[in-house]
Amino acid sequence: MEYKDYYKILGVSKNASQEEIKKAFRKLAVKYHPDKNPGDKSAEAKFKEINEANEVLSDPVKRKQYDELGSNWKQYQRGDGFDWNKYRQHHTDFDDSFFSNFGNSGFSDFFEAFFGRGFNQGRTRNRSGHIKYKGQDIHAELSVSLEEAFKGSEKIFEINGQKIKLKIRKGIRDGQVLKLTGKGYPGQNGGSPGDLLITVKVTAHPRFKRIDDDLYMDLPVDLYTAILGGNTEIDTFRGKVKLNIPAGTQNGKTFRLPSMGMPVYNHDNKYGDLYVKTEIIIPANLSGDEINLFKRLAEIHRSKY
Repeated sequence: MEYKDYYKILGVSKNASQEEIKKAFRKLAVKYHPDKNPGDKSAEAKFKEINEANEVLSDPVKRKQYDELGSNWKQYQRGDGFDWNKYRQHHTDFDDSFFSNFGNSGFSDFFEAFFGRGFNQGRTRNRSGHIKYKGQDIHAELSVSLEEAFKGSEKIFEINGQKIKLKIRKGIRDGQVLKLTGKGYPGQNGGSPGDLLITVKVTAHPRFKRIDDDLYMDLPVDLYTAILGGNTEIDTFRGKVKLNIPAGTQNGKTFRLPSMGMPVYNHDNKYGDLYVKTEIIIPANLSGDEINLFKRLAEIHRSKY
Protein backbone atom coordinates (compact mmCIF):
# COMPACT_ATOMS: atom_id res chain seq x y z
CA MET A 1 0.00 0.00 0.00
CA GLU A 2 1.28 3.44 -0.95
CA TYR A 3 2.03 5.91 1.84
CA LYS A 4 0.20 9.22 1.39
CA ASP A 5 2.40 12.23 2.06
CA TYR A 6 -0.29 14.74 2.97
CA TYR A 7 2.22 17.54 3.46
CA LYS A 8 3.52 17.09 -0.07
CA ILE A 9 -0.03 16.92 -1.45
CA LEU A 10 -0.83 20.35 0.03
CA GLY A 11 2.62 21.71 -0.79
CA VAL A 12 3.53 22.66 2.79
CA SER A 13 6.38 21.74 5.11
CA LYS A 14 5.98 19.38 8.06
CA ASN A 15 6.41 22.39 10.35
CA ALA A 16 3.64 24.38 8.63
CA SER A 17 1.25 26.30 10.88
CA GLN A 18 -2.50 25.65 10.84
CA GLU A 19 -2.95 28.96 9.02
CA GLU A 20 -0.45 27.94 6.32
CA ILE A 21 -2.24 24.62 5.88
CA LYS A 22 -5.60 26.39 5.60
CA LYS A 23 -4.30 28.83 2.96
CA ALA A 24 -2.66 26.05 0.93
CA PHE A 25 -5.83 23.95 1.01
CA ARG A 26 -8.11 26.83 -0.03
CA LYS A 27 -5.84 27.75 -2.94
CA LEU A 28 -5.75 24.18 -4.25
CA ALA A 29 -9.46 23.58 -3.59
CA VAL A 30 -10.35 26.58 -5.76
CA LYS A 31 -7.99 25.41 -8.51
CA TYR A 32 -9.22 21.81 -8.69
CA HIS A 33 -12.88 22.21 -7.71
CA PRO A 34 -15.18 20.15 -9.98
CA ASP A 35 -17.29 23.21 -10.77
CA LYS A 36 -14.23 24.80 -12.38
CA ASN A 37 -13.11 21.60 -14.09
CA PRO A 38 -16.26 19.92 -15.42
CA GLY A 39 -15.56 16.45 -16.80
CA ASP A 40 -11.87 16.56 -15.83
CA LYS A 41 -11.24 13.26 -14.03
CA SER A 42 -7.66 14.15 -13.07
CA ALA A 43 -8.83 17.39 -11.43
CA GLU A 44 -11.57 15.46 -9.61
CA ALA A 45 -9.01 12.96 -8.30
CA LYS A 46 -6.73 15.80 -7.20
CA PHE A 47 -9.64 17.52 -5.48
CA LYS A 48 -10.39 14.37 -3.48
CA GLU A 49 -6.74 13.98 -2.59
CA ILE A 50 -6.29 17.51 -1.24
CA ASN A 51 -9.53 17.24 0.77
CA GLU A 52 -8.29 13.99 2.28
CA ALA A 53 -4.96 15.64 3.17
CA ASN A 54 -6.67 18.67 4.67
CA GLU A 55 -9.03 16.54 6.76
CA VAL A 56 -6.02 15.03 8.50
CA LEU A 57 -3.61 17.98 8.72
CA SER A 58 -6.19 20.63 9.70
CA ASP A 59 -7.02 18.72 12.90
CA PRO A 60 -4.19 18.89 15.47
CA VAL A 61 -5.12 15.48 16.99
CA LYS A 62 -5.35 13.70 13.63
CA ARG A 63 -2.16 15.40 12.49
CA LYS A 64 -0.25 14.21 15.55
CA GLN A 65 -1.35 10.62 14.99
CA TYR A 66 -0.47 10.88 11.29
CA ASP A 67 3.02 12.18 12.15
CA GLU A 68 3.49 9.24 14.53
CA LEU A 69 2.37 6.87 11.79
CA GLY A 70 4.87 8.36 9.35
CA SER A 71 7.78 7.80 11.70
CA ASN A 72 6.78 4.12 12.02
CA TRP A 73 5.93 3.45 8.37
CA LYS A 74 9.04 1.33 7.72
CA GLN A 75 7.82 -1.07 10.42
CA TYR A 76 4.62 -1.61 8.40
CA GLN A 77 6.60 -2.23 5.21
CA ARG A 78 8.69 -4.87 6.97
CA GLY A 79 5.51 -6.48 8.31
CA ASP A 80 6.86 -6.92 11.83
CA GLY A 81 3.87 -6.57 14.14
CA PHE A 82 2.48 -3.26 12.89
CA ASP A 83 -0.72 -2.33 14.78
CA TRP A 84 -3.12 -0.07 12.81
CA ASN A 85 -5.45 0.28 15.81
CA LYS A 86 -2.80 2.33 17.53
CA TYR A 87 -3.39 5.05 14.94
CA ARG A 88 -7.13 4.63 14.39
CA GLN A 89 -8.48 4.93 17.88
CA HIS A 90 -9.11 8.67 17.91
CA HIS A 91 -10.28 9.10 14.32
CA THR A 92 -13.77 7.74 13.81
CA ASP A 93 -15.62 11.08 14.03
CA PHE A 94 -15.56 13.29 10.92
CA ASP A 95 -17.27 16.49 9.94
CA ASP A 96 -19.99 16.09 7.28
CA SER A 97 -18.34 18.67 5.04
CA PHE A 98 -15.47 16.25 4.45
CA PHE A 99 -17.64 13.38 3.26
CA SER A 100 -19.60 15.65 0.93
CA ASN A 101 -16.49 15.90 -1.21
CA PHE A 102 -16.25 12.16 -1.80
CA GLY A 103 -19.70 10.61 -1.92
CA ASN A 104 -19.90 7.01 -0.75
CA SER A 105 -16.44 6.06 -1.97
CA GLY A 106 -13.22 7.57 -3.24
CA PHE A 107 -11.03 7.29 -0.15
CA SER A 108 -7.52 6.06 -0.70
CA ASP A 109 -6.61 2.62 0.65
CA PHE A 110 -4.13 4.36 2.90
CA PHE A 111 -6.84 6.57 4.38
CA GLU A 112 -9.23 3.69 5.01
CA ALA A 113 -6.48 1.61 6.59
CA PHE A 114 -5.46 4.58 8.71
CA PHE A 115 -8.91 5.48 10.01
CA GLY A 116 -10.77 2.22 9.68
CA ARG A 117 -14.00 1.60 7.75
CA GLY A 118 -16.50 2.38 10.50
CA PHE A 119 -16.69 6.13 10.08
CA ASN A 120 -20.06 6.14 8.27
CA GLN A 121 -21.93 4.28 11.02
CA GLY A 122 -24.78 6.20 12.60
CA ARG A 123 -24.97 8.80 9.84
CA THR A 124 -28.32 10.14 8.67
CA ARG A 125 -29.75 8.34 5.66
CA ASN A 126 -32.48 9.27 3.21
CA ARG A 127 -35.50 7.08 2.40
CA SER A 128 -33.50 5.10 -0.13
CA GLY A 129 -30.97 4.21 2.53
CA HIS A 130 -28.20 6.40 1.11
CA ILE A 131 -26.14 8.50 3.49
CA LYS A 132 -26.98 12.20 3.39
CA TYR A 133 -24.04 14.59 3.19
CA LYS A 134 -24.00 18.28 4.01
CA GLY A 135 -22.83 20.57 1.21
CA GLN A 136 -19.55 22.48 1.30
CA ASP A 137 -19.38 25.98 2.71
CA ILE A 138 -18.65 28.88 0.37
CA HIS A 139 -16.10 31.48 1.46
CA ALA A 140 -16.35 34.98 -0.01
CA GLU A 141 -15.20 38.54 0.68
CA LEU A 142 -17.27 41.73 0.64
CA SER A 143 -15.88 45.27 0.63
CA VAL A 144 -17.71 48.09 2.42
CA SER A 145 -16.63 51.68 2.94
CA LEU A 146 -16.01 53.10 6.40
CA GLU A 147 -19.05 55.31 5.92
CA GLU A 148 -21.20 52.25 5.12
CA ALA A 149 -19.81 50.57 8.23
CA PHE A 150 -20.85 53.65 10.21
CA LYS A 151 -24.38 54.03 8.83
CA GLY A 152 -25.10 50.40 7.98
CA SER A 153 -26.05 49.37 4.47
CA GLU A 154 -27.66 46.72 2.32
CA LYS A 155 -25.75 44.78 -0.33
CA ILE A 156 -27.23 42.78 -3.17
CA PHE A 157 -24.96 40.43 -5.10
CA GLU A 158 -24.94 37.06 -6.82
CA ILE A 159 -22.84 34.08 -5.82
CA ASN A 160 -23.06 30.45 -6.91
CA GLY A 161 -26.15 31.27 -8.97
CA GLN A 162 -27.97 32.71 -5.95
CA LYS A 163 -29.06 36.33 -5.51
CA ILE A 164 -28.07 37.37 -2.01
CA LYS A 165 -29.51 40.35 -0.12
CA LEU A 166 -27.31 41.10 2.86
CA LYS A 167 -27.89 43.68 5.57
CA ILE A 168 -24.70 45.21 6.97
CA ARG A 169 -25.25 46.36 10.54
CA LYS A 170 -23.81 49.56 11.94
CA GLY A 171 -20.34 49.18 13.43
CA ILE A 172 -19.28 46.15 11.35
CA ARG A 173 -15.52 45.63 11.66
CA ASP A 174 -12.84 44.77 9.16
CA GLY A 175 -12.30 41.00 9.07
CA GLN A 176 -15.65 40.18 10.66
CA VAL A 177 -17.24 37.02 9.25
CA LEU A 178 -20.96 36.88 8.50
CA LYS A 179 -22.59 33.45 8.24
CA LEU A 180 -25.57 32.85 5.95
CA THR A 181 -26.89 29.43 6.85
CA GLY A 182 -27.85 27.18 3.95
CA LYS A 183 -26.45 29.47 1.23
CA GLY A 184 -23.46 27.25 0.42
CA TYR A 185 -23.12 24.36 -2.02
CA PRO A 186 -26.04 21.88 -2.12
CA GLY A 187 -25.81 18.67 -0.13
CA GLN A 188 -25.86 15.16 -1.54
CA ASN A 189 -28.59 12.54 -1.23
CA GLY A 190 -30.93 15.05 0.40
CA GLY A 191 -28.36 16.45 2.80
CA SER A 192 -28.59 20.06 3.92
CA PRO A 193 -26.69 22.72 1.96
CA GLY A 194 -23.51 24.26 3.31
CA ASP A 195 -23.23 27.83 4.55
CA LEU A 196 -22.00 31.05 2.97
CA LEU A 197 -19.24 32.64 5.06
CA ILE A 198 -18.57 36.26 4.10
CA THR A 199 -15.48 38.06 5.36
CA VAL A 200 -16.08 41.81 5.47
CA LYS A 201 -13.29 44.10 4.29
CA VAL A 202 -13.72 47.71 5.45
CA THR A 203 -11.81 49.95 3.05
CA ALA A 204 -9.50 52.73 4.21
CA HIS A 205 -10.90 56.26 4.52
CA PRO A 206 -8.98 59.35 3.32
CA ARG A 207 -9.56 61.32 6.55
CA PHE A 208 -10.42 58.92 9.36
CA LYS A 209 -8.42 56.06 10.81
CA ARG A 210 -10.34 53.47 12.82
CA ILE A 211 -9.03 51.64 15.89
CA ASP A 212 -11.67 49.39 17.45
CA ASP A 213 -14.70 51.70 17.81
CA ASP A 214 -12.73 54.95 17.94
CA LEU A 215 -11.89 57.25 15.03
CA TYR A 216 -8.74 59.34 14.61
CA MET A 217 -8.13 62.31 12.32
CA ASP A 218 -5.64 65.12 11.72
CA LEU A 219 -6.95 68.69 11.72
CA PRO A 220 -5.03 71.42 9.88
CA VAL A 221 -5.00 74.62 11.98
CA ASP A 222 -3.54 77.90 10.71
CA LEU A 223 -0.82 79.52 12.78
CA TYR A 224 -2.91 82.54 13.70
CA THR A 225 -5.75 80.45 15.14
CA ALA A 226 -3.25 78.29 17.03
CA ILE A 227 -1.71 81.39 18.60
CA LEU A 228 -4.81 83.50 19.18
CA GLY A 229 -7.42 80.78 19.56
CA GLY A 230 -10.70 80.42 17.72
CA ASN A 231 -13.38 78.04 16.52
CA THR A 232 -13.21 75.62 13.62
CA GLU A 233 -15.71 73.27 12.06
CA ILE A 234 -15.17 69.54 11.54
CA ASP A 235 -17.01 67.24 9.16
CA THR A 236 -17.84 63.96 10.92
CA PHE A 237 -20.05 60.99 10.03
CA ARG A 238 -22.62 62.49 12.39
CA GLY A 239 -22.57 65.91 10.77
CA LYS A 240 -20.62 69.14 11.29
CA VAL A 241 -19.20 69.78 14.74
CA LYS A 242 -17.65 72.98 16.12
CA LEU A 243 -14.33 72.65 17.92
CA ASN A 244 -12.82 75.39 20.09
CA ILE A 245 -9.08 75.83 19.58
CA PRO A 246 -7.64 77.45 22.74
CA ALA A 247 -5.04 80.22 22.37
CA GLY A 248 -1.50 78.83 22.36
CA THR A 249 -2.47 75.39 21.01
CA GLN A 250 0.65 73.38 20.17
CA ASN A 251 1.20 71.20 17.11
CA GLY A 252 0.06 67.62 17.81
CA LYS A 253 -2.44 68.60 20.50
CA THR A 254 -5.21 65.96 20.60
CA PHE A 255 -8.84 66.71 21.40
CA ARG A 256 -11.28 63.96 22.38
CA LEU A 257 -14.87 64.21 21.16
CA PRO A 258 -16.94 61.67 23.15
CA SER A 259 -19.39 59.43 21.26
CA MET A 260 -18.39 60.84 17.86
CA GLY A 261 -16.65 57.66 16.74
CA MET A 262 -18.01 54.42 15.24
CA PRO A 263 -21.22 52.73 16.41
CA VAL A 264 -20.58 49.73 18.64
CA TYR A 265 -21.70 46.61 16.76
CA ASN A 266 -24.97 45.18 18.10
CA HIS A 267 -25.22 47.94 20.75
CA ASP A 268 -27.79 50.56 19.78
CA ASN A 269 -26.98 54.19 20.59
CA LYS A 270 -23.48 53.36 21.81
CA TYR A 271 -20.48 54.92 20.06
CA GLY A 272 -16.74 55.14 20.32
CA ASP A 273 -14.91 58.48 20.48
CA LEU A 274 -13.32 60.75 17.88
CA TYR A 275 -9.75 61.91 18.49
CA VAL A 276 -8.68 65.06 16.64
CA LYS A 277 -4.95 65.88 16.41
CA THR A 278 -3.90 69.40 15.41
CA GLU A 279 -1.51 69.98 12.54
CA ILE A 280 -0.29 73.58 12.66
CA ILE A 281 0.12 75.11 9.21
CA ILE A 282 2.93 77.65 8.80
CA PRO A 283 1.91 80.46 6.45
CA ALA A 284 3.73 80.66 3.12
CA ASN A 285 4.32 83.46 0.58
CA LEU A 286 4.43 86.18 3.24
CA SER A 287 4.45 89.80 2.14
CA GLY A 288 7.17 92.21 3.20
CA ASP A 289 4.87 93.79 5.77
CA GLU A 290 4.02 90.38 7.25
CA ILE A 291 7.68 89.42 7.47
CA ASN A 292 8.48 92.71 9.23
CA LEU A 293 5.63 92.10 11.70
CA PHE A 294 6.97 88.64 12.49
CA LYS A 295 10.44 90.08 13.01
CA ARG A 296 8.99 92.63 15.41
CA LEU A 297 7.12 89.88 17.27
CA ALA A 298 10.34 87.87 17.53
CA GLU A 299 12.17 90.88 19.00
CA ILE A 300 9.40 91.44 21.55
CA HIS A 301 9.41 87.74 22.47
CA ARG A 302 13.21 87.61 22.91
CA SER A 303 13.23 90.78 25.04
CA LYS A 304 11.23 88.96 27.69
CA TYR A 305 14.13 86.61 28.47
